Amino acid sequence: MAEPPRLSHLIDLYVELGSPMELGPGRAGRRRIIPIVGGSVSGRFSGRILNQGADWQTVFPDGLAELDTRYAIETDDGALIEIRNFGVRHGPPEVLARLAAGENVDPSEYYMRTHPRFETGAPDYRYLNSIICIGTGAREASAVRMHVFEVL
Repeated sequence: MAEPPRLSHLIDLYVELGSPMELGPGRAGRRRIIPIVGGSVSGRFSGRILNQGADWQTVFPDGLAELDTRYAIETDDGALIEIRNFGVRHGPPEVLARLAAGENVDPSEYYMRTHPRFETGAPDYRYLNSIICIGTGAREASAVRMHVFEVL
């Protein structure tokens, strides 16, 4: 039997969000677009999140939010990295209501996990194209904090 995977901290993301745009009910749930307007990156590399991208969410009747983000990072040394981040957020209805009201809720009270994928042509960061990562998140009133780990 193979050993179970281990995790190694890669980066922390502070993703600043614009005002949500409500599309209304779709085929599977309520659709929302949340602009990504900036932020910062720290960890094995550092930089800033560009004012380009969005989270295209589907919120299902039971409160489960399916997260589908795409945005760009510019590293401190000028490399551009695309990040696509797919995930879910769910929890007890009263906790989700507090999040929706803009309260800062302890992330231990709900589940927010993602699968970030990176793409870049920058030689110093090309290793990102071929690693698997997982992320843990926390939703704040106008931002998301993500901790991204490489699966070893």
